[in-house]
Amino acid sequence: MRLLTILVIPFLLYGCISKREQEATGNTVAPSFDEKKEQAAIMSVIEKETDCFFKRDYECWKQCFAQTDYSFQAWNNSDGTVDTKSGWKEIDKRIKSYLTNPENQPKKKNMGQEQSKQKISSSHPTVIRKNMVWKFFSPQLAYLMWDQYNSDPDEKRFTFSKDCRIIEKINSEWKIVNVSSYWDYRNMHSFESLK
Repeated sequence: MRLLTILVIPFLLYGCISKREQEATGNTVAPSFDEKKEQAAIMSVIEKETDCFFKRDYECWKQCFAQTDYSFQAWNNSDGTVDTKSGWKEIDKRIKSYLTNPENQPKKKNMGQEQSKQKISSSHPTVIRKNMVWKFFSPQLAYLMWDQYNSDPDEKRFTFSKDCRIIEKINSEWKIVNVSSYWDYRNMHSFESLK
């Protein structure tokens, strides 16, 4: 027993010292992280949120969001104004009203939605994303930035927007924490120019 104790104590001390050194220097072994798999899961959420928003499906849209006090949205409008909403309560109140009561909205292009009396399935049925930039700050937090082209209802012209998202993994599911979307309402693009 005494011999066993003499042999075990050095290994325990080494383990404690080694762990302390790793924490101090930041040289810890990261758990396995499949970046491609996580990117695919995040893109699924991004695409769902965009699709639900442009179809004015509030219940579907809100499933994509982190419903936290640090959630944030920012976008510009065609008249040059900017809208920002901070915290889930403010975002939820504004977007729920916007998506479920389109007839009560100002008669301007707002949040990428053209006003129309025509019943359409989506205000922007085709969305093209290019130049994706990714940064994982941790296995639970990612930043994305891209160029986005949003079609008109007839899919003949596209409006450019520069989009950014911060995505957080909450309860094993990716949720959008921050949406920033800035549209160029003056310069339209043809589908052919995007090929």
